[in-house]
Amino acid sequence: VLVSTWELVDEVLHKPELYSSALTSGVLKNDRPLIPLQIDPPEHGKFRKILDPLFAPKRMKALETSIAALVNELIDGFIDRDEIDFAKEFSVPFPTQVFLTMLGLPLNELPELLAMKDGIIRPHEVVGEPLGHPDTDAYQTATAASIYAYFTKTLEDRKAEPRNDLLSWFLEAEIDGDHLTGDEILDICFLFLIAGLDTVSASLDCFFSYLAQDPQLRSAIASDPPSIPFVIEELLRWETPVMAVAREAKHDTELGGCPIKAGEQVLAMIGSANTDENNSPDAGAVRFDRKINRHFGFGGGVHRCLGSHLARIELRTALRLWHERIPDYHIKPGVELNFTPGVRAVQTFPMILHKGRE
Repeated sequence: VLVSTWELVDEVLHKPELYSSALTSGVLKNDRPLIPLQIDPPEHGKFRKILDPLFAPKRMKALETSIAALVNELIDGFIDRDEIDFAKEFSVPFPTQVFLTMLGLPLNELPELLAMKDGIIRPHEVVGEPLGHPDTDAYQTATAASIYAYFTKTLEDRKAEPRNDLLSWFLEAEIDGDHLTGDEILDICFLFLIAGLDTVSASLDCFFSYLAQDPQLRSAIASDPPSIPFVIEELLRWETPVMAVAREAKHDTELGGCPIKAGEQVLAMIGSANTDENNSPDAGAVRFDRKINRHFGFGGGVHRCLGSHLARIELRTALRLWHERIPDYHIKPGVELNFTPGVRAVQTFPMILHKGRE
């Protein structure tokens, strides 16, 4: 059942007692539900109680200086060149390095971790066969096993030698006086790997592909940095890097006049809802002067994105520093960017840079 309007998508996302998030357990070849994504209330709440403070606004704000340093370091690596691959040289390494540092994972293992992430989210692209093909399923299954093995070993290392990172913190965390079990920590880590290494990268791909085609907007960003938060919110609404989220009906029900049977999959098309005229004026137009901008760019309801505060800081910092240093750029002529479905990212993004202003 496809749900496409703002009102009905909002209803699906805010009724977890009716539309379950647990349906995707096993789809990614995970052994158990990923925490907290595939856990329904009330159990979901106890995990968010532990995880939400880790990504609270004040805590994320404290990372802004180090995030800015990383953005500048990456730009330093290519600013003297005329052409780069934006995906390989910026949109992938930037947020993934931020996240790996938070988890306490070595940066030299980034290629291995990215391969694990793609093997779960995009196995069909790696294998070259469609989803559901035996070779694709086998590759995804093997990748999932490698993720569990990787974090099992890493957590054993942290038990022997704790550090000041999230993995060590998980080992000490408590829920109502009880520690997280080993399996619960593994299920959190599995989710963090595939979510933390992909969604901000995808957002950057979407945002910069749009900005690369609008010289007036690029100039406005460069000359008016305070406008950047409004640009971010509008691009989250208009580009919607994660286009849809799936739920499963727990009981027979009706939605917008459509009968739904228990067990049926309900796909909330958040990209469609974000451009519903009944939600916001001129929803079909891109406007960067919106002071109130409701969107599902980070989902909604109890499963609203855990890392939204971190993502906003990363996106704002990236846009501000990039346009200070490289205010003019465009997609390489003759190139058509190929976005993946689901999470809208590109494997390659040839970009032409113009460093100086005319």
